[in-house]
Amino acid sequence: MDWYRIKTSFIGLKRLATLPKEDKQACVDAYRFFQRMQAGEATKTEDETQAVLDYYRVLNNMLAIFDVEKLYIPPQLDEAQGLYGNQLLIEQHVLQQMDLKDPENSHLLDMGCGRGRISYHFATSTGGQVSGYNIDANQIESAIDWANECDMNDQLHFKVGNHHDPLEYESDMFEACYSFGAVWPFFKKEEMDDHAKEMYRVLKPGGRYSCSEYLLTPHFDWNNEEHAALHRLFLPTLAATHSMYPADVCAALERAGFKILTSLPSKAPAWPLCDQKRDLVTIGRKFIRVLEAIRILPPWVEESLDLLQKGGDAWRDAEKAKLADLNWRIVAEKPLA
Repeated sequence: MDWYRIKTSFIGLKRLATLPKEDKQACVDAYRFFQRMQAGEATKTEDETQAVLDYYRVLNNMLAIFDVEKLYIPPQLDEAQGLYGNQLLIEQHVLQQMDLKDPENSHLLDMGCGRGRISYHFATSTGGQVSGYNIDANQIESAIDWANECDMNDQLHFKVGNHHDPLEYESDMFEACYSFGAVWPFFKKEEMDDHAKEMYRVLKPGGRYSCSEYLLTPHFDWNNEEHAALHRLFLPTLAATHSMYPADVCAALERAGFKILTSLPSKAPAWPLCDQKRDLVTIGRKFIRVLEAIRILPPWVEESLDLLQKGGDAWRDAEKAKLADLNWRIVAEKPLA
């Protein structure tokens, strides 16, 4: 635990303590909305998108307290390292899969960039530029502040953007693009083609899309009540709105013109790291109860963490049964001609 992570945790606590009542209520309402979706309620895309925004506005600060600032749990590729070390390992793997010919002169697109820390990692690794967008202005503000603090404004470029809108970038602009659990869990199946076409448009010929994304495995059966019950519990915790199979994503990419190079499950499970964070949250909740008792934090923080832990337990059971994968790997390439 270094000074940066300590500072990030305290900033997260401060933001939660000073969160406007309307933002807090919007987060609670968003979680209930996700639960109703899992119960079968028909919903509109714009309402789903707003719920994701309302939920992440709070969730990004809450998870930053527990050192999940990048908002994803990686596979445990190295048991000797913690969450952050394993995040760096999977990020390097995704970067390698993009097969950049001239890294220092490359321009990458970070789809759903969050606070921009993965963008920073890739920009420092390549020496090139990274552009990122995210629906949450709060996270984009953090990304821009971090770029300023690191004096990397010439390499890092961030703006607010929505996956469901056309990408505000020129055609043939990027050498490669990537995502970490930030794209496919937010589309209905019939909406995937439009986004795949936008990805294809902004990539240069020969450019690749590489990802580590939450997807159901082929073993998941919607007609199996045990599978469906686990899904109802864990999906709201992931703040996702939909669950796709790898075949769904690959088919959309192929219809857009991509050639699929790789579609494989994660190299290692993520549940051991999920368990580590669950244990950390258990300890942290004791401290948060004290802050709630002296009215520094509102009681809904403890309630929200309880829901996160229950959903996390359901996720662990689903991943152990190989029903879902937080880090399914896909690499697709835009042909040269």
